[in-house]
Order: sequence, then C-alpha cells, then structure tokens
Amino acid sequence: MILDDIHRGIKKHKKRLRIGRGVGSGRGKTAGRGHKGQGQLAGWTAHPAFEGGQMPLSRRVPKRGFNNRWALTVKALNVGDLDEWCDDGAVVTPESLAALGRLKGRYDVFKVLGDGDLTKKLKISAHRFSKSALEKIQAAGGEAIVLPRKAPVIKNVKKKAKKKM
Repeated sequence: MILDDIHRGIKKHKKRLRIGRGVGSGRGKTAGRGHKGQGQLAGWTAHPAFEGGQMPLSRRVPKRGFNNRWALTVKALNVGDLDEWCDDGAVVTPESLAALGRLKGRYDVFKVLGDGDLTKKLKISAHRFSKSALEKIQAAGGEAIVLPRKAPVIKNVKKKAKKKM
C-alpha cells in the first residue's frame, strides 16, 4: 500500500455537477431526465402520493367510522396513583409528573380521576378534575388548581342578547 493512495479521490471542495451542459459532461442532452413523459419538463415534481395515474393507495383503502381530528387528547391519572408516587405536602403539576416519568407523550389536557384512595395532603394542578377526585382531594386536606387553557368552541349555541338601557 502506498500512503499517497489513502487520500486519492477525496476532495475538500467538490465541484457540483452541472447537468445539461453538453454530451461530453456525462449529463448532457436529456440531463438525466430520460426521454419523453411528464418528468422531462422543467419545474415538474410528482406529488408524494402520485402513482402514475393509478388510483392512489390512500383512496383505495376503505374508510370506516368517524375520526374527530379536533378532539383534545386527554391524559388521565388516578388520585390513588398520585398518593403512591408523591410525598405528603407535595406540589403536583404536569411538569413534575413528566420529570418523574409518569406523564409521557403528547397531550392537550391533563385530567385527574377519582379511582383509589388519597391519604396525603397534595396541591394538584391539572386542566380537569372528576367530581370524585375533587371530593377526595378536599377530604384529604389538599388543594385542586385548575390550569388555564384555551376555551373550547361550542357551536350552535346562541349568545344571550345584551339588554339595551
């Protein structure tokens, strides 16, 4: 082996390939686009789902049921789990639960449910609380703080008319 061979062909500043610059360049004439068809036209790119005029897979697959794409993703935890994981007098927030590894993934709303028993006095911050969870938190001497969030849009509800003076 010759030491000079190691770096042969490796260039720091490689020149870009200039296509469509004559037959001698190796990418002349059709400039790598082939002969005829839509693909030869300048500026034309196929849509990612385009299948050459064939019915795309996304339209061939049957669709069933209803999918509400505006529905909020709700993550729920029970007060029994919070009693198990947290110390007495702790401040429980979505951030603190995520740091513990108990609240994973993406969600829009964090809700506390009332399954289990709560014996510790906790200050819990969440977007929503079930009625039984609120009762158990207050019975244990804790506090439930409702976090602010964007108000849901309620359609087909008439607003109250303002009274004229």
